[in-house]
Amino acid sequence: ELVQMAAENAVETLQALRVQWEADKNKQTQALSELQLALQLTEPPNRIECYDISNTQGTSSVGSMVVFEQGTPSKKMYRHFNIKTVVGPDDFSSMEEVLTRRFKRWQAAQEKQQVGVKPDASFAVLPDLLMVDGGKGQLGRAVKVLESFDLSERVPVVGLAKQQEELFRPHIEDSIILPRHSQGLYLIQRVRDEAHR
Repeated sequence: ELVQMAAENAVETLQALRVQWEADKNKQTQALSELQLALQLTEPPNRIECYDISNTQGTSSVGSMVVFEQGTPSKKMYRHFNIKTVVGPDDFSSMEEVLTRRFKRWQAAQEKQQVGVKPDASFAVLPDLLMVDGGKGQLGRAVKVLESFDLSERVPVVGLAKQQEELFRPHIEDSIILPRHSQGLYLIQRVRDEAHR
């Protein structure tokens, strides 16, 4: 009898977990469509890449790239970039270097695919939404890099300003502030927190 009870409990727990997970799936879908609407994207941002620059005691800067797919972290896609070309802490130039290297790798992956070599999945696909941690200054650098690769039409980009979690878009003065407690805002916060870790 005890065994049967334990088995029934286990099944109930599994069902509860599944329900919770499916509810979350809905939340993720909701978050993605909220972002799509707010940012006027043509499709939900199924692949979001976020970039952040961190300085360790002023010596070396590191750029981090985090990737969310369908609203959940895809940790095997995360990458770090040791800043090579920038002397001293300069987050703007560091961001430019990181994004340039990222899209160079995308270009290389396209060429490899033609030759039939399997490219690094982190870089072979373009993001549906590119997020840079930082406001208008960082956004400006990201736009510059995208333009240099002819990707401004293909890759939507936003800058996330720290204070009110405002989202800035290229060439638009007003920021977007997502509603408090909205799924879209929670997703943006999770992406940013991952990039900071």
